[in-house]
Amino acid sequence: MKSLEIVGFKRANLGKKDAKALRLDSYVPCVLYGGDEQVHFSAPAILFRELLYTPEVHVVDVNVEGTVYRAIVQDAQFHPVNEMLLHVDFLLLQPGKEVKMEIPVKFVGVSPGVLAGGKLVSKLRKLKVKALPENLPDFVEVNISDLELGKSIKVSKVEAQNYTILTNGAAPIATVTIPRALKGQMAGGDR
Repeated sequence: MKSLEIVGFKRANLGKKDAKALRLDSYVPCVLYGGDEQVHFSAPAILFRELLYTPEVHVVDVNVEGTVYRAIVQDAQFHPVNEMLLHVDFLLLQPGKEVKMEIPVKFVGVSPGVLAGGKLVSKLRKLKVKALPENLPDFVEVNISDLELGKSIKVSKVEAQNYTILTNGAAPIATVTIPRALKGQMAGGDR
């Protein structure tokens, strides 16, 4: 799993007014949970670009005034209109303690349904998994080599290694749809 460093500064005041002032200075208010006590800090907004605006998952080395914590992003809040980053919650990684995280899906294999002219439609881009920090995968591999026209692959078909998938097993990950032109050919051929 990729690692990134976020350098932050402790926050003395925790009110709305102070958070607003931080955002005006291009800083993002953050909280680190999971330890003995919560750590409130702020970090430059530019540091979050390659952490949040990418499909990849990262372990974050949060450096707050010299103290380094290994963490993952638990939640990020954005402004509903201008999409500005408002707040980030981090979860401290502790050895031997499982964490829940959304991991991106990666398709492997070639679908016979796609080769026959169907279109692969991705229904879930990420799956929620629970694992020890050292077992968190970079992505969840989904084999689509048995996927026929009009069929779906469900979460329950995915084999988990050293982690537990928490996403509902009945949820479809991907479907091969039949294009209209192909439906017409199939209907015409049945007469």
